[in-house]
Amino acid sequence: MARNVLTFILAGGKGERLNPLTRDRAKPAVPFGGIYRIIDFTLSNCINSGLRRIFVLIQYKSFSLQKHILAGWDVVSSQLGEFIDPIPAQQRMGEDWYKGTADAIYQNIYAMHDHGADLILILAGDHLYKMNYQKMIDAHVANKADVSVACIKMPKEDSVHFGVIVTDKDNFISGFQEKPQDPKTIPGDPKHIYASMGIYLFSAKVLVKELERDAEDVRSGHDFGKNVIPDMVASKKKVLAYDFGQQSSYWRDIGTRDAYYEAHMDLVRPNPSFDLYDKAWPLRSHHAHYPPVSMRTLHENGVEIPGIVIDSIVSPGCIIAGGRVERSVLSAQVSIRKGALVQDSVVMEGVVVGEGALIKNAIIDKQVAIPAGEKIGYDLDLDRTRFAVTASGIVIVAKKTAIPELS
Repeated sequence: MARNVLTFILAGGKGERLNPLTRDRAKPAVPFGGIYRIIDFTLSNCINSGLRRIFVLIQYKSFSLQKHILAGWDVVSSQLGEFIDPIPAQQRMGEDWYKGTADAIYQNIYAMHDHGADLILILAGDHLYKMNYQKMIDAHVANKADVSVACIKMPKEDSVHFGVIVTDKDNFISGFQEKPQDPKTIPGDPKHIYASMGIYLFSAKVLVKELERDAEDVRSGHDFGKNVIPDMVASKKKVLAYDFGQQSSYWRDIGTRDAYYEAHMDLVRPNPSFDLYDKAWPLRSHHAHYPPVSMRTLHENGVEIPGIVIDSIVSPGCIIAGGRVERSVLSAQVSIRKGALVQDSVVMEGVVVGEGALIKNAIIDKQVAIPAGEKIGYDLDLDRTRFAVTASGIVIVAKKTAIPELS
């Protein structure tokens, strides 16, 4: 069955809600979890599900994303007809770049014709979850659906944040509501809604017809969730809701700065809700060759100053010399100097935290030198004059920011 499936990963979005983390890179290329990029989780799901014919549709600031895929995802065999191929926007169907999720697929409709797949799986490249897509494929085929939409159960009060799927008793979709204040709930469960996960599985012939119809509709926004699939429901196509809860309860759209931060904090809780260490579902990425982590105790005037790490993730090449790290995620080659304290933060590759510096509730992007004695996250009014600060008070220091030494 897997060889009859062609997968498209949508990875061309601007990622404006993640700025400044997306100032120099596409959203799926943003580092996550110490040693990964966001797109690695979707790609790992594909490989673990036996799906090895994958197109990654790229567009904005795609250089680092394309470089990462080519360097880290050479795990398939071209001799067996397998591939993970980035496709940049090419204006193949006209003068426009990708105008929406459906238009991105439509502009690459030739790829479907070339590979003769029976089923087309369409995924987002900026979500954090583990999913065996084969189970969704099995449900799609068993129900003879035209399209299946993955959904996740959410509390009713969270409906204002999601596209809500309305289902009948047989789990076929009868309607959509976009971020409703008063949502329709799951049949038999008045406290929960079904939220769309942005995962779509189409029968190929149906998809081609729907894309061609949508492309001719000048009123359409050319989006699967807002246009194509609601139109299919209205025209009485068989649109199945696949309940992701059969596999897991954890799914995060990490397309906003606060969601990105909270997903990292999920990793360092005593019982992480997302497990990076599950051997049954390995997570892959491109790994550079760094030395092991070094935890150093310094000696000063007869006093020992140990390097301490509590409830954190520390990546290869890090040196913690007389500093302290609590509930934080450190990417590769981070240096924590004597007396420095990092709490509840995300620190990316190559950052140096100077002697006695204090950091909390922050995201520090790559190659930033934090001066000795600096404080970040302690005075948000001051931080707002220097850095980006999210609605919940998380301070973000952009890549290669030059922070003046304290006088």
